[in-house]
Amino acid sequence: MDSTSSFEHRLRDNAGKVEAVLSRLLADARLDDEIARPARLLEAMRHGVLNGGKRLRPFLVMETAALLGGNGDAALRIGAALECVHCYSLVHDDLPAMDDDDLRRGQPTVHIAFDYATAILAGDSLLTYAFDIIAAPETELPADRKMELVLALSRAAGIGGMAGGQALDLAAEKVTPDERGITTLQAMKTGALIRYACEAGAIIAGSSAGDRQRLRSFGEKIGLAFQLADDLLDLTADAATMGKATGKDAARGKGTLVALHGQAWAETTLARLVREATELLSPYGEKAVILIETARFVANRKS
Repeated sequence: MDSTSSFEHRLRDNAGKVEAVLSRLLADARLDDEIARPARLLEAMRHGVLNGGKRLRPFLVMETAALLGGNGDAALRIGAALECVHCYSLVHDDLPAMDDDDLRRGQPTVHIAFDYATAILAGDSLLTYAFDIIAAPETELPADRKMELVLALSRAAGIGGMAGGQALDLAAEKVTPDERGITTLQAMKTGALIRYACEAGAIIAGSSAGDRQRLRSFGEKIGLAFQLADDLLDLTADAATMGKATGKDAARGKGTLVALHGQAWAETTLARLVREATELLSPYGEKAVILIETARFVANRKS
Protein backbone atom coordinates (compact mmCIF):
# COMPACT_ATOMS: atom_id res chain seq x y z
CA MET A 1 0.00 0.00 0.00
CA ASP A 2 1.53 3.36 -1.03
CA SER A 3 1.55 6.40 1.26
CA THR A 4 -1.48 8.01 -0.42
CA SER A 5 -3.58 4.85 -0.10
CA SER A 6 -2.42 4.41 3.49
CA PHE A 7 -3.41 7.99 4.28
CA GLU A 8 -6.86 7.59 2.70
CA HIS A 9 -7.43 4.39 4.65
CA ARG A 10 -6.35 6.02 7.92
CA LEU A 11 -8.53 9.05 7.27
CA ARG A 12 -11.62 6.89 6.71
CA ASP A 13 -10.82 4.60 9.62
CA ASN A 14 -10.26 7.45 12.06
CA ALA A 15 -13.38 9.26 10.84
CA GLY A 16 -15.39 6.16 11.68
CA LYS A 17 -13.87 5.99 15.16
CA VAL A 18 -14.61 9.67 15.79
CA GLU A 19 -18.17 9.25 14.53
CA ALA A 20 -18.70 6.31 16.92
CA VAL A 21 -17.36 8.25 19.91
CA LEU A 22 -19.47 11.30 19.08
CA SER A 23 -22.56 9.11 18.75
CA ARG A 24 -21.93 7.65 22.21
CA LEU A 25 -21.27 11.07 23.71
CA LEU A 26 -24.54 12.37 22.23
CA ALA A 27 -26.64 9.43 23.39
CA ASP A 28 -29.87 9.81 25.37
CA ALA A 29 -28.45 8.71 28.71
CA ARG A 30 -27.64 11.67 30.93
CA LEU A 31 -24.27 12.04 32.66
CA ASP A 32 -23.70 12.52 36.38
CA ASP A 33 -24.96 15.95 37.49
CA GLU A 34 -26.95 16.44 34.28
CA ILE A 35 -30.61 16.89 35.21
CA ALA A 36 -32.03 15.93 31.80
CA ARG A 37 -31.17 15.90 28.10
CA PRO A 38 -34.06 17.61 26.24
CA ALA A 39 -34.88 15.36 23.31
CA ARG A 40 -35.31 18.03 20.62
CA LEU A 41 -32.10 19.82 21.60
CA LEU A 42 -30.16 16.55 21.63
CA GLU A 43 -31.60 15.65 18.23
CA ALA A 44 -30.47 19.01 16.85
CA MET A 45 -26.97 18.51 18.28
CA ARG A 46 -26.79 15.09 16.66
CA HIS A 47 -28.02 16.53 13.36
CA GLY A 48 -25.23 19.12 13.46
CA VAL A 49 -22.50 16.63 14.35
CA LEU A 50 -23.37 13.17 13.01
CA ASN A 51 -23.61 14.15 9.36
CA GLY A 52 -20.50 12.64 7.88
CA GLY A 53 -17.50 14.71 6.98
CA LYS A 54 -13.82 13.86 6.85
CA ARG A 55 -13.20 14.69 10.54
CA LEU A 56 -9.91 16.33 9.57
CA ARG A 57 -9.35 18.15 12.86
CA PRO A 58 -9.74 15.04 15.04
CA PHE A 59 -7.57 13.18 12.53
CA LEU A 60 -4.80 15.72 13.08
CA VAL A 61 -5.08 15.36 16.86
CA MET A 62 -4.87 11.58 16.60
CA GLU A 63 -2.01 11.50 14.09
CA THR A 64 0.15 14.11 15.82
CA ALA A 65 -0.35 12.28 19.14
CA ALA A 66 0.57 8.98 17.46
CA LEU A 67 3.68 10.56 15.92
CA LEU A 68 4.90 11.55 19.39
CA GLY A 69 3.80 8.44 21.27
CA GLY A 70 0.72 9.91 22.96
CA ASN A 71 -2.25 8.02 24.45
CA GLY A 72 -4.45 7.04 21.49
CA ASP A 73 -7.69 6.73 23.45
CA ALA A 74 -7.19 10.16 24.99
CA ALA A 75 -6.37 11.61 21.56
CA LEU A 76 -9.63 10.19 20.20
CA ARG A 77 -11.63 11.91 22.95
CA ILE A 78 -9.75 15.20 22.51
CA GLY A 79 -10.41 14.94 18.79
CA ALA A 80 -14.12 14.42 19.49
CA ALA A 81 -14.12 17.46 21.77
CA LEU A 82 -12.48 19.55 19.05
CA GLU A 83 -15.06 18.31 16.53
CA CYS A 84 -17.83 19.51 18.88
CA VAL A 85 -16.29 23.00 18.78
CA HIS A 86 -15.93 22.87 15.00
CA CYS A 87 -19.52 21.69 14.52
CA TYR A 88 -20.86 24.32 16.92
CA SER A 89 -19.16 26.95 14.78
CA LEU A 90 -20.79 25.54 11.63
CA VAL A 91 -24.25 25.46 13.22
CA HIS A 92 -23.92 29.12 14.22
CA ASP A 93 -22.18 30.21 11.00
CA ASP A 94 -25.07 28.82 8.96
CA LEU A 95 -27.62 31.06 10.72
CA PRO A 96 -29.19 33.92 8.73
CA ALA A 97 -27.45 36.51 10.92
CA MET A 98 -24.09 35.00 9.97
CA ASP A 99 -23.33 33.23 6.66
CA ASP A 100 -26.99 32.32 5.97
CA ASP A 101 -26.69 28.80 4.53
CA ASP A 102 -29.47 26.26 4.03
CA LEU A 103 -27.22 23.28 3.24
CA ARG A 104 -24.32 21.68 5.07
CA ARG A 105 -22.71 18.48 3.75
CA GLY A 106 -25.67 18.08 1.44
CA GLN A 107 -28.24 18.17 4.26
CA PRO A 108 -30.49 20.93 5.65
CA THR A 109 -28.63 23.06 8.18
CA VAL A 110 -29.74 22.83 11.80
CA HIS A 111 -31.84 25.99 11.80
CA ILE A 112 -33.66 24.78 8.67
CA ALA A 113 -34.22 21.25 10.01
CA PHE A 114 -35.33 22.60 13.42
CA ASP A 115 -35.57 26.35 14.14
CA TYR A 116 -33.31 29.31 14.86
CA ALA A 117 -33.50 29.14 18.65
CA THR A 118 -32.82 25.41 18.75
CA ALA A 119 -29.83 25.88 16.42
CA ILE A 120 -28.38 28.54 18.72
CA LEU A 121 -28.83 26.32 21.76
CA ALA A 122 -27.40 23.30 19.95
CA GLY A 123 -24.27 25.30 19.17
CA ASP A 124 -24.04 26.58 22.75
CA SER A 125 -24.37 23.03 24.08
CA LEU A 126 -21.73 21.61 21.73
CA LEU A 127 -19.22 24.29 22.69
CA THR A 128 -19.75 23.68 26.39
CA TYR A 129 -19.68 19.91 25.97
CA ALA A 130 -16.22 20.07 24.39
CA PHE A 131 -14.66 21.18 27.66
CA ASP A 132 -16.68 18.57 29.56
CA ILE A 133 -15.18 15.86 27.33
CA ILE A 134 -11.62 17.08 27.92
CA ALA A 135 -12.02 17.41 31.69
CA ALA A 136 -13.98 14.17 32.25
CA PRO A 137 -12.29 11.26 34.06
CA GLU A 138 -12.81 9.10 30.96
CA THR A 139 -10.12 11.19 29.24
CA GLU A 140 -7.12 9.48 30.80
CA LEU A 141 -4.50 12.21 30.94
CA PRO A 142 -2.67 13.94 33.79
CA ALA A 143 -4.54 16.96 35.14
CA ASP A 144 -1.86 19.40 34.01
CA ARG A 145 -2.16 18.22 30.38
CA LYS A 146 -5.93 18.54 30.52
CA MET A 147 -5.50 22.09 31.79
CA GLU A 148 -3.13 22.89 28.92
CA LEU A 149 -5.59 21.42 26.41
CA VAL A 150 -8.49 23.43 27.84
CA LEU A 151 -6.49 26.66 27.86
CA ALA A 152 -5.18 26.18 24.32
CA LEU A 153 -8.64 25.31 22.98
CA SER A 154 -10.20 28.31 24.74
CA ARG A 155 -7.67 30.60 23.07
CA ALA A 156 -8.11 28.95 19.67
CA ALA A 157 -11.92 29.07 19.76
CA GLY A 158 -12.56 32.44 21.42
CA ILE A 159 -12.21 36.15 20.78
CA GLY A 160 -8.58 35.87 19.72
CA GLY A 161 -9.24 32.84 17.54
CA MET A 162 -12.19 31.37 15.68
CA ALA A 163 -15.02 33.53 17.11
CA GLY A 164 -12.99 36.70 16.62
CA GLY A 165 -12.19 35.60 13.09
CA GLN A 166 -15.90 35.18 12.36
CA ALA A 167 -16.48 38.72 13.63
CA LEU A 168 -13.79 39.99 11.26
CA ASP A 169 -15.36 37.97 8.45
CA LEU A 170 -18.73 39.64 9.02
CA ALA A 171 -17.06 43.06 9.08
CA ALA A 172 -15.36 42.22 5.76
CA GLU A 173 -18.77 42.26 4.07
CA LYS A 174 -18.90 46.02 4.67
CA VAL A 175 -15.26 47.05 4.39
CA THR A 176 -12.91 44.83 2.37
CA PRO A 177 -9.72 44.24 4.38
CA ASP A 178 -6.23 44.57 2.92
CA GLU A 179 -3.97 41.54 2.45
CA ARG A 180 -2.73 41.63 6.04
CA GLY A 181 -6.31 41.88 7.28
CA ILE A 182 -7.40 38.91 5.15
CA THR A 183 -4.48 36.82 6.43
CA THR A 184 -5.29 37.67 10.05
CA LEU A 185 -8.98 36.93 9.56
CA GLN A 186 -8.29 33.55 8.01
CA ALA A 187 -5.65 32.58 10.57
CA MET A 188 -8.26 33.17 13.25
CA LYS A 189 -11.47 31.89 11.68
CA THR A 190 -10.05 28.75 10.06
CA GLY A 191 -6.43 28.35 11.05
CA ALA A 192 -6.71 28.54 14.84
CA LEU A 193 -8.56 25.24 15.30
CA ILE A 194 -6.29 23.45 12.81
CA ARG A 195 -3.23 24.79 14.63
CA TYR A 196 -4.75 23.59 17.91
CA ALA A 197 -5.41 20.13 16.44
CA CYS A 198 -1.71 19.69 15.69
CA GLU A 199 -0.44 21.22 18.91
CA ALA A 200 -2.89 19.12 20.94
CA GLY A 201 -1.10 15.94 19.88
CA ALA A 202 2.12 17.23 21.42
CA ILE A 203 0.29 18.23 24.62
CA ILE A 204 -1.34 14.79 24.89
CA ALA A 205 2.07 13.14 24.47
CA GLY A 206 3.73 15.42 27.05
CA SER A 207 6.33 16.34 24.41
CA SER A 208 9.07 18.92 24.62
CA ALA A 209 8.52 22.61 23.94
CA GLY A 210 10.43 22.14 20.68
CA ASP A 211 8.11 19.38 19.46
CA ARG A 212 5.08 21.37 20.51
CA GLN A 213 6.26 24.44 18.59
CA ARG A 214 7.16 22.37 15.52
CA LEU A 215 3.70 20.76 15.39
CA ARG A 216 2.06 24.12 16.06
CA SER A 217 3.96 25.62 13.10
CA PHE A 218 2.94 22.65 10.94
CA GLY A 219 -0.67 23.36 11.91
CA GLU A 220 -0.31 27.02 10.96
CA LYS A 221 1.00 26.07 7.51
CA ILE A 222 -1.76 23.61 6.74
CA GLY A 223 -4.38 25.92 8.27
CA LEU A 224 -3.43 28.59 5.75
CA ALA A 225 -3.39 25.97 2.99
CA PHE A 226 -6.86 24.76 4.03
CA GLN A 227 -8.37 28.24 3.74
CA LEU A 228 -6.59 28.98 0.47
CA ALA A 229 -7.87 25.70 -1.00
CA ASP A 230 -11.34 26.52 0.36
CA ASP A 231 -11.32 29.90 -1.38
CA LEU A 232 -10.25 28.22 -4.63
CA LEU A 233 -13.09 25.72 -4.31
CA ASP A 234 -15.58 28.52 -3.59
CA LEU A 235 -14.47 30.02 -6.88
CA THR A 236 -14.25 26.87 -9.03
CA ALA A 237 -16.41 24.05 -7.54
CA ASP A 238 -20.16 23.57 -7.80
CA ALA A 239 -22.62 23.26 -4.94
CA ALA A 240 -23.31 19.56 -5.60
CA THR A 241 -19.62 18.73 -5.18
CA MET A 242 -19.22 20.86 -2.06
CA GLY A 243 -22.52 19.97 -0.37
CA LYS A 244 -23.12 23.67 0.28
CA ALA A 245 -23.54 26.90 -1.64
CA THR A 246 -20.49 28.19 -3.53
CA GLY A 247 -19.51 31.58 -4.93
CA LYS A 248 -20.93 33.38 -1.90
CA ASP A 249 -17.75 35.27 -0.97
CA ALA A 250 -17.56 36.89 -4.38
CA ALA A 251 -21.28 37.67 -4.34
CA ARG A 252 -20.92 39.42 -0.99
CA GLY A 253 -17.79 41.28 -2.03
CA LYS A 254 -15.62 39.59 0.60
CA GLY A 255 -11.90 39.86 0.04
CA THR A 256 -9.90 36.65 -0.26
CA LEU A 257 -6.27 36.02 -1.16
CA VAL A 258 -7.46 34.22 -4.29
CA ALA A 259 -9.51 37.25 -5.35
CA LEU A 260 -6.53 39.49 -4.61
CA HIS A 261 -3.82 37.49 -6.40
CA GLY A 262 -5.56 35.04 -8.72
CA GLN A 263 -5.82 31.30 -9.13
CA ALA A 264 -2.28 30.72 -10.43
CA TRP A 265 -0.76 32.51 -7.43
CA ALA A 266 -2.94 30.47 -5.08
CA GLU A 267 -1.85 27.18 -6.63
CA THR A 268 1.83 28.18 -6.41
CA THR A 269 1.39 29.26 -2.80
CA LEU A 270 -0.33 25.99 -1.90
CA ALA A 271 2.62 24.05 -3.31
CA ARG A 272 5.01 26.18 -1.25
CA LEU A 273 3.02 25.67 1.95
CA VAL A 274 3.09 21.90 1.45
CA ARG A 275 6.89 22.02 1.00
CA GLU A 276 7.30 24.10 4.16
CA ALA A 277 4.99 21.84 6.14
CA THR A 278 6.94 18.79 4.93
CA GLU A 279 10.25 20.36 5.94
CA LEU A 280 8.95 20.99 9.45
CA LEU A 281 8.35 17.26 9.88
CA SER A 282 11.71 16.14 8.49
CA PRO A 283 13.19 15.36 11.97
CA TYR A 284 10.59 12.59 12.39
CA GLY A 285 11.54 10.73 9.22
CA GLU A 286 9.24 7.97 7.99
CA LYS A 287 7.01 8.29 11.05
CA ALA A 288 5.66 11.56 9.60
CA VAL A 289 4.52 10.11 6.24
CA ILE A 290 0.81 10.21 7.10
CA LEU A 291 0.97 13.83 8.26
CA ILE A 292 2.86 14.82 5.12
CA GLU A 293 0.14 13.17 3.03
CA THR A 294 -2.39 15.11 5.12
CA ALA A 295 -0.73 18.38 4.11
CA ARG A 296 -0.96 17.36 0.45
CA PHE A 297 -4.58 16.35 0.87
CA VAL A 298 -5.48 19.70 2.48
CA ALA A 299 -3.87 21.63 -0.36
CA ASN A 300 -5.27 19.51 -3.20
CA ARG A 301 -8.74 18.60 -1.92
CA LYS A 302 -11.70 18.80 -4.30
CA SER A 303 -14.52 19.18 -1.77
